[in-house]
Amino acid sequence: MPIRIDEALRAATRILAAAGAQSPRVDAELLLAHVTGVERGRLIALDGLDEVATAAFDELVAARATRVPLQHLTGHAHFGGLELQVGPGVFIPRPETEGLLAWALSTLPDRPDARPAVVDLCSGSGALALSIARERPTAAVIAVELSEHALIWLRRNSTAQRVAGGRSITVVGDDATDPALPQRLDLAGATDLVVANPPYVPLTDDLPPEVLDHDPASALFGGLDGMAVIVPMITVIARLLTDGGRCAVEHDDTTGAAVIDAFRRHGGFVDIEQHLDLVGHDRFVTARRTGSGALAG
Repeated sequence: MPIRIDEALRAATRILAAAGAQSPRVDAELLLAHVTGVERGRLIALDGLDEVATAAFDELVAARATRVPLQHLTGHAHFGGLELQVGPGVFIPRPETEGLLAWALSTLPDRPDARPAVVDLCSGSGALALSIARERPTAAVIAVELSEHALIWLRRNSTAQRVAGGRSITVVGDDATDPALPQRLDLAGATDLVVANPPYVPLTDDLPPEVLDHDPASALFGGLDGMAVIVPMITVIARLLTDGGRCAVEHDDTTGAAVIDAFRRHGGFVDIEQHLDLVGHDRFVTARRTGSGALAG
């Protein structure tokens, strides 16, 4: 006899709540939508779950109760208007980064004749690079990622967007902190916009299991103070940008002042500004390059 949808969801919600999941009811609904192939908002219209669907659902709920990230179980994460493939080895994009995306799009001309050069450093799954390419199809977008594991997901997402008819990006496996990177990309002093969501969390073990046990440490931690990647990256950004080019760097909510200070100490930037996320936390810093990135850094 099929199990009623409301009963299955109530049982799953109790299990996930007891396990400490932050959004137990939402997680239960999203897992059930994944199992049934039905949109979350239409689950209630289902007649019930047969034995096969029930077993699959129970298995996913049990895995989520061990604090495996929801996105690893469904195989995708939503960011902006994209559905990105994610899994072990790549940082799961967060909604907080969509504020940086909105800022980046506001700086790029939306004209058929515009050909801005954009570089996404520490690209991970490609959330920023692919979203920018989708919204500004005339832009030339390069996504730079060092981790071989993350590159697998980045290339999958890039291919998926291209197959779907979207604007392709260029994927480069390289080090975003290497001062010679701009020359290797052939973009020294010729980049209009640089965006980056680098490893920036100060070293700690006080994080949810979904983050501490499943997000790659290399994509998460930025040294003891959270600045180990950001500081050398500023030199790379300076060498990439054309005079007047802009950049945005996401950071930990405790290091906003340190990031602003790092940009000021470099000396090659003006209009250095702090931006807040939707809950009012310091989230990313933007700046404008003054002088030639090809000659100074």
